[in-house]
Amino acid sequence: MSSRTPSPARRPQGRPNAGRIASHLAVMGAVAVVMGVLIACLAIPFAGLVGVAAKDVSKGMVNLPESLEAKDLSQKTRIYDVNGNLIASLYDQNRINVPLTSISRPMVKSIVAIEDYRFYDHGALDLKGTLRAFVTNQANGGSVQGGSSITQQMVKQTLLYQAESDEERKAATEETYARKIRELRYAIAFEKNHSKDWILERYLNIAYFGDGAFGVQAAAKHFFSKNASKLNLLESATLAGLVKNPVGYDPIDNPDRAESRRNVVLDRLAQLGVVTEKKAERLKGVPLEETLKVTDAANGCQQSQAPFFCDYVRNYLLKDPVLGDTPKERLRTLNNGGLKIYTTIDLDMQKAADQSVAAHVYQTDQAIGGLAMVEPGTGDVRALAQSRPMGQDKAAGETAINYTVPKKYGAANGFQAGSTFKVFVLATAINQGIPLSTTINSPQEMHIDDEEFENCDGPYAGDGMGWDVKNSTGFGSYDLYSGTQNSVNTFFAQLEVETGMCEPLQLAKDMGVKVPLAQKVPSWILGVSDSNPLEMAQAYATFAARGLHCDPRPVTKVLDSQNQPLKEYSTQCEQVMPGATADAVNDILRGVMEPGGFGQNLAIDKPSAGKTGTTTSGRSVWFVGYTPAISAAAMIAGADAQGQWLELGGQSVGGQIIYEASGSGYAGPIWGDAMAAISAKLPSEDFQAPPGDEIAGVLTLVPEVTGQSVEAATAAIENAGFTVVDGGQVNSEVGEGLVASTSPVAGTSLSSGDTVTIYTSTGYVPPPPKGNGGKGKGKGGGRGNR
Repeated sequence: MSSRTPSPARRPQGRPNAGRIASHLAVMGAVAVVMGVLIACLAIPFAGLVGVAAKDVSKGMVNLPESLEAKDLSQKTRIYDVNGNLIASLYDQNRINVPLTSISRPMVKSIVAIEDYRFYDHGALDLKGTLRAFVTNQANGGSVQGGSSITQQMVKQTLLYQAESDEERKAATEETYARKIRELRYAIAFEKNHSKDWILERYLNIAYFGDGAFGVQAAAKHFFSKNASKLNLLESATLAGLVKNPVGYDPIDNPDRAESRRNVVLDRLAQLGVVTEKKAERLKGVPLEETLKVTDAANGCQQSQAPFFCDYVRNYLLKDPVLGDTPKERLRTLNNGGLKIYTTIDLDMQKAADQSVAAHVYQTDQAIGGLAMVEPGTGDVRALAQSRPMGQDKAAGETAINYTVPKKYGAANGFQAGSTFKVFVLATAINQGIPLSTTINSPQEMHIDDEEFENCDGPYAGDGMGWDVKNSTGFGSYDLYSGTQNSVNTFFAQLEVETGMCEPLQLAKDMGVKVPLAQKVPSWILGVSDSNPLEMAQAYATFAARGLHCDPRPVTKVLDSQNQPLKEYSTQCEQVMPGATADAVNDILRGVMEPGGFGQNLAIDKPSAGKTGTTTSGRSVWFVGYTPAISAAAMIAGADAQGQWLELGGQSVGGQIIYEASGSGYAGPIWGDAMAAISAKLPSEDFQAPPGDEIAGVLTLVPEVTGQSVEAATAAIENAGFTVVDGGQVNSEVGEGLVASTSPVAGTSLSSGDTVTIYTSTGYVPPPPKGNGGKGKGKGGGRGNR
């Protein structure tokens, strides 16, 4: 045996050489130095080592803060529908924080067993583990690895998570004793200021478990499709094994290594007496693949059940200062704040809208179809659908633009809305007391001089050419019923002469439709201004709500990561016309849906009303219709993949060639099919009949209550037959707590039961801004409403 050549794995027996002696002495010296630093320079709360305390501070640690601020961990934001169903998640890191009490005991035992089994017995530093790792590292060439307690690991993860620069990220991961000492300094502070349970909870929430899952709750959901509170021993051992090397032990990409690592954890649990060896062996025999139930965590609006509604909600909130002072801060809060966003979308209505739009306009057509649904009386947005799906592949018909909402929320300019604008003149005429039976002779075409139209400050001063207007739907004598139901252009041009331009334009604005200054010309009533389905749906919802206009509301409330209210989004509604006026409009527009009307083939089994719209160029067609419970606007516009507008005539849309574009023929069926699909969930409520031919004769004036107490003002308004709503506080010179104003203002004619909003005074008027001498272009300043 003595003549045998020694194995490379074994050293020859005999006296150690001088090199080995020097190496061991160096290790022992280094251990002594480190222990001297640790014991003499740091306040280490070793359990059982009474009397060990710090008397001096190491020079290398003088510049370090005494403690590390543990900032809140990023969490994914979740968006819910009107019934509380999850429709989308937004996140930079897939994480859902959970308290330690919501993590199963097997998971807690597994992570402690494999990462730091004496966690609850030692302080910030595991002396045994550190010395063992130190000696091992020296013997292996001076590497700096292992030996870290869970507290130290949590510190490292926190430093890495909170790093804001490449330099800070490098410092958080470098393999040096300087980093170890820094981590220990902070670990000591955490142990001093927090309980062991707090530290373990943060560790389990900050740790990365691989495949995009941050924190144990996200990992449990991703790998096992269950909450962390429901993890069993086998699943817990799997997850506990991942934190050492989340990529190398990834159960999806490296199942064999993941299973082997899981079994190491089970062996450790048996060694510590947490489970019996027999049970550990039995569990080790279960194939990893039989335990996995992988669920990918959707991220962003594109993977949502309602991509464009989700996108609308996202952009809506990004403009709200409650999420932050700057767009960057608001985006960070939205993606990392762990918010719970409760919205107004109804998935039944969304499904009906999606299916109808997709059936009538294909995604690769040279056209865009869209539909929006809004609830009258609240403004709640129930559905948004468009024919081009969300994505970047233009060749496949995808787009990142939301064509169903205003530009500030979706980046699209909108589309000319055609004759759907005529209702603003119709409602104004009724409000002015023009009888519904008023007959106007309406020729096929006619010329009207500019000065015939009255503007807000006198006769309209156009280019002197006047307006040459002609019909596409016939000619003859029409009253307000037949002129509207047949959408006669020359009838409405002459009706606009009677009403003037000022009041109809103001009513359109009050109903949420803004006409640009350059387009405030007599022909605006033919819909020459760009609009979008959401804007038109909420405008027509005003008629359904008997003159109560409500701003579109996609969100009802937002909760923070602690489930505390961040903001409640109340309805924003104002009475913009008498209920009797809206009743008359409803009575006229329901005729569109009856036999002989343009929308007779679109009628559903509930009372409904509507209006068609077709642009002169034939580039877009519309149908806006409503019941007392829901208002919906459907639109089709010609457009190529690059967004260049095209005429619809000659295009193949939804599998059929359009020879003559019309709102009732093409946009109308989108509305009709979607509404038919949801009609069963709509109430059988009917419109209220108008009081008579002379609508203005049944109106009552809003009383003057400014300066009164809220109680007295409420009584006066209710005695006049109106409904009172609290509008909150406004700055005013009126005494604090007294009524500052009402909307509509005193003297406005309304119908019985209409809504009057009371605003109470703060008793304070802020001083004007300094530096402009009070001459800025605030409200009422600038060029005015010309």
